[in-house]
Amino acid sequence: MKLIYPLNVKNEFVFNSSARDFTVEEIPLYEFTGEGEHLVLQVRKKDMTTWEMLDAISNHVGIRRRDMGYAGLKDKHAMTIQYISVMAIHEEKLKAFEHEKIKILSTVRHNNKIRVGHLKGNRFKIRLKKVLGVQKDKLDSVLKWIKTNGVPNYFGNQRFGNDGDNWVDGKKLIEGTLKMRNKKTREFLMGSYQSYLFNNWLSKRMELNLLLEKFTEAETEQVMELPEGSLKGTKGQPNFFKLVEGDTMMHYPYGRMFNVEDLAEEARRFETKDIAPAGLLPGKKAKLSTATAGLLEAPFVEEMPLNGARRYAWIQVTEVTKNYVEEKAHYELSFVLPKGSYATNVLDVLRGEPI
Repeated sequence: MKLIYPLNVKNEFVFNSSARDFTVEEIPLYEFTGEGEHLVLQVRKKDMTTWEMLDAISNHVGIRRRDMGYAGLKDKHAMTIQYISVMAIHEEKLKAFEHEKIKILSTVRHNNKIRVGHLKGNRFKIRLKKVLGVQKDKLDSVLKWIKTNGVPNYFGNQRFGNDGDNWVDGKKLIEGTLKMRNKKTREFLMGSYQSYLFNNWLSKRMELNLLLEKFTEAETEQVMELPEGSLKGTKGQPNFFKLVEGDTMMHYPYGRMFNVEDLAEEARRFETKDIAPAGLLPGKKAKLSTATAGLLEAPFVEEMPLNGARRYAWIQVTEVTKNYVEEKAHYELSFVLPKGSYATNVLDVLRGEPI
């Protein structure tokens, strides 16, 4: 799987995915009510998975893990702050909870259990090391570009396992050449294949964007083997990610889907960050793109026994701050991404991953 990034630059720095250099904090989707039969815990953990944290707390309280609520899974090799919920009847037991890697920061009553996806986004704090003067200036320049344009929303490596090949077994399961009894593992592997197809589609669209920066619409049509005139109105768009006729769009950062009909108007709305293109996670009930976008999407459409969906192909990086500690050659970053997005997408653009 070859991922393509928008900037062909080369920045050298050291990033260690560890609790000292990497912090992730959930931003709740809504304010908690302060009353109700559920108790929401703001929990800080380090060097352990969300599952391990949930097990430690559920074992202390004496409940099953599935009786607890959580909004999302967070990195193991990081300091993470996230929200989980339990029934409020366990409040007294939780006051005695102690763990060397977990701290309950606060609690508040709420009237329902936290569900997966009940997130507005995540705030990331990252420390880059061995950033010397000239690299600092280059990082400043790329970060300015990111703040203005955003980044591609690839699935991160953690989606594909330690060896990066979970998707292979997922493909075999869909083709029927591999059998597996465990339903959760089976669905996870097939979901990995969905993610693999999405990433490859996104790389194809990134290739289109880069071609349009250097060549005419007609020349790009020839390279991409598209019908004559199918890219009319793309090159002049102000965004790096060029929309094409029939693209599936979503209101940003959440909202309804629709297909592009008025290319100039939707490109303008994309520039104002009101909408964003959405790539395909193939499967049942998935909304498909049409026209030129449908032609570009077609190689990645496959039938599978999972529900399909759309995922933002391009995301905005907000609340960006930076601090350069010259004596330590540290470049400290803080930024917010929408839920389901990976900090590695920002790091890879900063690093200048090869095209």
